[in-house]
Amino acid sequence: MPFVNIKKQYLALGMLIFVLLFFFNSKPAFQCQLNPEVSVYLPTIYGITPTYARLAQKADLTRLSQTLMLVKNFHWIVIEDSDTKTKLVENLLKESTLKYTHLNIKTAKVKHSSASGVEQRNFALDWLRQHMKENEVKRGVVYFMDDDNTYSLKVFDEMRKINKVGVWPVGIVGGMRVEMPLVKDGKVYAYNAVWKPFRPFPIDMAGFAINATLFLDKPSAKFSRKVQSGFQESEILKYFTTKEELEPLAENCTKVYVWHTRTQKPSILNTKKLKHPITPYDENIEV
Repeated sequence: MPFVNIKKQYLALGMLIFVLLFFFNSKPAFQCQLNPEVSVYLPTIYGITPTYARLAQKADLTRLSQTLMLVKNFHWIVIEDSDTKTKLVENLLKESTLKYTHLNIKTAKVKHSSASGVEQRNFALDWLRQHMKENEVKRGVVYFMDDDNTYSLKVFDEMRKINKVGVWPVGIVGGMRVEMPLVKDGKVYAYNAVWKPFRPFPIDMAGFAINATLFLDKPSAKFSRKVQSGFQESEILKYFTTKEELEPLAENCTKVYVWHTRTQKPSILNTKKLKHPITPYDENIEV
């Protein structure tokens, strides 16, 4: 009888050891999620993304949001070009698990202006300045992001190194395989842009990020309807830096971590006119 009790004790002890081993083997996953260093030491990246209603909008925002879910300490500021916030964007943001701010402002009707996203980006900067004034932790980086670009996670790691303004190459933009600052001895001395190379800063919006505290130092810094498309980058950068002060990242601007991709406008059949539609037509389905 004592022998049976001893066997039961060993069995119980073995089960306890198994449970403890299972718990501690699973522990790193919880540590990764709850690591306080993520929020305390990493600068917040404020991604500013204008967006507008179109058939591919949800697809583009879904793809981008699922990339951003993998970025630590990221705050997504999404600004709709609309008189009101739409349910499509509102629901997508709520389901994303991202830290986000949802704004909206309609683009002003201005003659002879081809620039897009001006009002939206400026509205986001107004919100950012107020947010940073109210927030004790002011360390951060501002990155202007198109909703249909493609981003490697590495570009977000690079921009956390920024002191003032950091730059890097952008793929598939300006008629080139890659558009980039040219670097010598750790300094930008020229650009390889061929589209309007006379611009003060001939780089794409996806090719730079700015220390967020600089927007508090320069409260008048904003985009302008008085400059045409392609010059908006130069318009905002002129407040903060010169070519000589730019900080080349991505291995001295030799690596491509972001691509200026564009979603092709879908060609959709009018299913109401089809004699034998494959599926019932339903305008109420959100796409």
